[in-house]
Amino acid sequence: MNEHVIQQTDNIEKHTLSNKLLANISKFRELGLIVFIVILCAFIQWRNSSFLTIENINDMITNAAILSILAVGMMLVLVTRGIDLSIGAIIALSGMICAQLVSQFSLNPLLIILIGIVIGIVCGVLNGVLIAKIGILPIIATLALMNVFRGLTYRISNGEWVSSYQMTDSFLSIATGKVFGINNLIVIAIVIYIIFYYVINHTVIGRQIYAVGSNPESAKVSGINENKILILVYSTLGGLSGLAGVLWVSKFASAQGDTATGYELTVIAVCILGGVSIAGGAGKVSGVLLGALLLGILQNALPLLNVSPFWQTGIQGAIILIAVILNTLVKRSVDRNNLVRRKI
Repeated sequence: MNEHVIQQTDNIEKHTLSNKLLANISKFRELGLIVFIVILCAFIQWRNSSFLTIENINDMITNAAILSILAVGMMLVLVTRGIDLSIGAIIALSGMICAQLVSQFSLNPLLIILIGIVIGIVCGVLNGVLIAKIGILPIIATLALMNVFRGLTYRISNGEWVSSYQMTDSFLSIATGKVFGINNLIVIAIVIYIIFYYVINHTVIGRQIYAVGSNPESAKVSGINENKILILVYSTLGGLSGLAGVLWVSKFASAQGDTATGYELTVIAVCILGGVSIAGGAGKVSGVLLGALLLGILQNALPLLNVSPFWQTGIQGAIILIAVILNTLVKRSVDRNNLVRRKI
């Protein structure tokens, strides 16, 4: 009897240590991403000394700002076991409408930003209603509305561009201006990340979002309104997409019908790189930020290393695939360990 108790105690201790190890692996993943970024930067700097110059670092972070803004919104959708393929079309629609308003009425930049966000929220609410209220699969609903939004953009623009000479200097300064020497795009991204970090980690809404993604049935039993949460996350991503549309047009000084085509896949890739689980229920703001930084570094560095555009796509795809495999292996290990622990 004593031997049996001792053996059972040893098994519990072993599995406790195993749980701690797996928890450390999950935490280490972000640290590992940081280490990988540092090593990558050192290698790129060794091959091209212009990489870590102040000017290039500023350009790199500025170029990654819009991507990172969208990624934090996509993280919320993925956490709830959803996906949104319409954000590129929302960017185009918001950007086109706002560019036309600027060219015709010379509106205040802050008002234009607000209009862009509202347009995005309306599009996001449509996504949320189709998914939450009608019950259409997220991939189907957002794919359908992606085509609707893209079609509206072409209809509104009549297939024509809005170019920089038609835009006011104040509007273009949204992306080129600086606050305390820091580009406006970077400042906006920082503010958004601070807000989302607080909401996700320190509010009831944040906990409910993770609850819906982790176990929808348990969330319903506990009184969480799943439909409300789903509409909230899709409208939030829509609002960020609308904001991104304004920032995009201001940055590139051009509004086109095909703006940001396929950009949603890049945003999803950032989330996966940052450790967001496509199965829902897992993801951190800090991880998404690191994922955006890593992809921004790759997009900036590969041309500096004279890598062929075809190889650039392949290298980015390989890194994303490795991240997915690592996430899957860690999740399987955690699930298997928890199952064994429950049997003891």
